[in-house]
Amino acid sequence: MRRQDGVDPVARSRARRRALQAIYAWQMAGGDARSVIAQFAHEQAHEVADLEYFEDLVRGVLAHRAELDGALAAFVDRDIEQVDPIERAALRIAAYELRHRLDVPYRVVLNEAVATTKRFGSEHGHTYVNGVLDRAAAEWRAAEVQAARGR
Repeated sequence: MRRQDGVDPVARSRARRRALQAIYAWQMAGGDARSVIAQFAHEQAHEVADLEYFEDLVRGVLAHRAELDGALAAFVDRDIEQVDPIERAALRIAAYELRHRLDVPYRVVLNEAVATTKRFGSEHGHTYVNGVLDRAAAEWRAAEVQAARGR
């Protein structure tokens, strides 16, 4: 069911799950955005997901990786490359959304990152992701977070 702004939240969730898998694969094997997207786009089309959003997430994370990793460094307890690969992919995607997709509410970003990490990550990986992103959102989207918490 689409919202008034035309966004289908279910399709977006599927796009994020597929993007997590694509970023994970890229972290393991490398490659460029075009080849990573091509590898997953066929499956994406069959899932009735938001293909455009999937591509934006993958291209955005790959294009801004150094900036995202640098920004996340203030909130993680180790070098980003030492973070579990699923958790690292979820953090990078969420960081991209928090910093570059201001049209997506921070709570949606955090909830989706936690949900995808629960689905694909280690048993307690989602709690780590939630803690990192909660602190990052409080800084990167301070006004939005304060307004939400002030209610």
